[in-house]
Amino acid sequence: MCGIVGIVGTSPVNQRIYDALTVLQHRGQDAAGIATSFEGELFVRKGAGLVRDVFEQSDMQGLRGNVGMGHVRYPTAGCDAAAESQPFYVNAPYGICLGHNGNLTNARELAEVLEREDRRHLNTSSDSEVLLNVLASELQRVGTPRVTPADIFAAVSAVYRRCRGGYAAVAMVIGHGLLGFRDPNGIRPLVLGQRETPKGAEWMLASESVAFDMLGFKLVRDVAPGEVVYIDELGRLHTQVCVATARHSPCIFEYVYLARPDSLIDNISVHRARMRMGDALAEKIRRERPDHDIDVVIPIPDTSRTSAQQVAQILGVKYREGFVKNRYVGRTFIMPGQEQRSKSVRSKLNAIDLEFRGKNVLLVDDSIVRGTTSAQIIELAREAGARKVYFASAAPPVRYPNVYGIDMPAASELVADNRSVAEIAALIGADWLVYQDLSDLVAAVMHDHSSIDSFDTSCFSGEYVTGDVTPEYLARLENERSDAAKAHRRAPERGALRVIQTS
Repeated sequence: MCGIVGIVGTSPVNQRIYDALTVLQHRGQDAAGIATSFEGELFVRKGAGLVRDVFEQSDMQGLRGNVGMGHVRYPTAGCDAAAESQPFYVNAPYGICLGHNGNLTNARELAEVLEREDRRHLNTSSDSEVLLNVLASELQRVGTPRVTPADIFAAVSAVYRRCRGGYAAVAMVIGHGLLGFRDPNGIRPLVLGQRETPKGAEWMLASESVAFDMLGFKLVRDVAPGEVVYIDELGRLHTQVCVATARHSPCIFEYVYLARPDSLIDNISVHRARMRMGDALAEKIRRERPDHDIDVVIPIPDTSRTSAQQVAQILGVKYREGFVKNRYVGRTFIMPGQEQRSKSVRSKLNAIDLEFRGKNVLLVDDSIVRGTTSAQIIELAREAGARKVYFASAAPPVRYPNVYGIDMPAASELVADNRSVAEIAALIGADWLVYQDLSDLVAAVMHDHSSIDSFDTSCFSGEYVTGDVTPEYLARLENERSDAAKAHRRAPERGALRVIQTS
């Protein structure tokens, strides 16, 4: 999961890209980077950490130019080393920078072909670098002195033929312009915005429309599945759908958890979708627990608030804020390692005893993935004096890995894997547990004015829209990206020499 942004402006774009990345910080807290172009030169600053930690005033002053792009990263494929901060860059042809959100399901095969046939060297294990080099290789085949829109469309058409998975990307061709493209299934989001200035139109690409709001850009539309958007340095817009078999199947987890509630994705309000999730969840609770003794509904902040309010209203019980959130602790779901996630829950949330003591409490969360957060929060509620603790999830059980750019690589790490609802309730310590039905979730997110054919619901249903996810692929993914695999990579080699510096 990552956040991407690109701007072709009529004035310097460095500060605006920085501001956009701060708004998209929820999509990646591991690393951040900005690249700009001025008079054929490239200026890059990137590093590990939050946006505010990576960029200092001197860095911003060095990012010159009216064209630029930015990226915030949470590692899914590849590793979480600082060397994999984006954007990535290649010198030939022209000089290309790229930032990517998603995951290529055939990255390993592509890497082998790139090194063997395209004669391209890869410095990292990141599939983003693979995607960049595939794009560069296809532009190299064009071989024209200056890139034209037709060259861009031809090159990305070839990228679509070679690359599989869920991805949205923004790339900058130095001295030429900015392009963005979205996978043929539209799994990962990408939106196009515009702003009129006295010097002409400015264009912006971003993962979510919320990035437009603070910068004064208006949402034009979503980039279509299989579509390429190219804006040259003069601000001229060129677009083309480059896939004949495009099918619109966005990831439904964007609406459940990943996106901000004030975003519009594929013409669907995330906030409104979460309201409808709460409506459907409340109706299921009434069906399954008609004689419930719930005293109060409490959300697990922040993403479940909207659904929880609807649940309380329909059930006719009080809604209360029972947890105080420490804003300076990152999202626990995307933290590396079970131990760190578990430890961070208690530093992130503090219970207000008054709202729990002596009450039967219904806790509402957006989803339950590994169960770490849920178990810890239920324990907090009981420590605060709750008589009974019930739990409701606005999403169905997460039983399968999400392979399209969300860190759910191993089924064995998912609390719902091969467990019944009653077993999950016992494991997380709830008196009872209610999950949203998948059909209700799809109905809640679907909107009459969207062009969606279907949703990617793979983490709930095990049905992968790209059609290339096999048991062998999932087994390999678990070996490469599970918590155990990541811990092994971080551990120093036995017998390795370590130098410890002290002041």
